[in-house]
Amino acid sequence: MKLFTYLRNVRGEMTHVVWPDRNQAILHTGLIILISALVALFIAALDYAFGGIVNKLILGY
Repeated sequence: MKLFTYLRNVRGEMTHVVWPDRNQAILHTGLIILISALVALFIAALDYAFGGIVNKLILGY
């Protein structure tokens, strides 16, 4: 019966959570997408730069 006690406690704790409203959720989702895209562009730029360095120095192209 410990499982039922645990689940009852979880349900009680979930009432204490402050959930974001719709506008906050949309704003934060947009920020996550924007930051993810910027990080992806940064990593792609590094990949391109290091690929060029490898081609020039190691492969001689």
